[in-house]
Amino acid sequence: MRIPLVAVLAAVVIHILWGANPVAVKMGLESFSPLWSAFFRFAIGVVCITIWALALGTRLWPEKWEWPGLLILALWFMIQIGLMNFGINFTSGASAAIMTATYPLFSGIFAHFFIVGDRLDKTKIVGLLVAFLGVGLVLSKGQLPNELSQVNVGDLILLVSAILLGGRMIYTAKLVRNIEPMRVVLWQMLLSLGGFATGAFLWEEIIWREVQWVSVGALLYQGMVIAGLAFMVNAWLIKRYSPSVMVSFGFISPISGVILSALLLGDALTWDLAIGTASVGIGLLILTRRAYVRPQT
Repeated sequence: MRIPLVAVLAAVVIHILWGANPVAVKMGLESFSPLWSAFFRFAIGVVCITIWALALGTRLWPEKWEWPGLLILALWFMIQIGLMNFGINFTSGASAAIMTATYPLFSGIFAHFFIVGDRLDKTKIVGLLVAFLGVGLVLSKGQLPNELSQVNVGDLILLVSAILLGGRMIYTAKLVRNIEPMRVVLWQMLLSLGGFATGAFLWEEIIWREVQWVSVGALLYQGMVIAGLAFMVNAWLIKRYSPSVMVSFGFISPISGVILSALLLGDALTWDLAIGTASVGIGLLILTRRAYVRPQT
């Protein structure tokens, strides 16, 4: 069975919104440092998901056997988000959108080893190679770098974050087969808040007189739309249709992110960004062009 229209539409919308997230993070970092930004974002997300759960009558307190998996996920989540925010702080919004959108490549690699029936074949390997060509263009700015500039370092940090996100997607897919998705999403955020707050108190400071309304709006977008809505829809989709339903539309995110970074941040659309975006998008499309529904068991 092919993916149904409602799931296709949900995946498309989620990936358009997800493409805008690095742009929103970049805008939020104008006023809020990386760890404070993560803390406020997911504090808002926790409130949104809790309200949603109460309205639906969903139990949020985990069973005893669920705690180990949730604790591992929360630690994984905290490290990946922390790296993402720091990386975005040292690169452009357009580069951040492309690098962050590479996570489906790594999801495909992890799925090959950990998800039954989700194997890499020759076509998928070609897709990976094409997409990684785009990643190489973004990292090198279209030429062989003689030294790592600050921008290059930010992109490399984001690449590590994307690898961790790809793995986290697969780990989350395995958890939500046995744990309520809303509970998984809530506790990965809630358990990470202490780590974000501790690091922020120790190493960062907010200068409140310099806080801008645009940054506050960007933070609300990250918390309400991405953490409060997109995470939940994503968890539901990968529970119902397997990780492939999300990975299949990953090519949309870099296109959305690059366009929005040009419109909202004024980033220049250079040839290496254009070709890099196209290569990543085409590679993801080749990698996941044969996604099918996995029946719920």
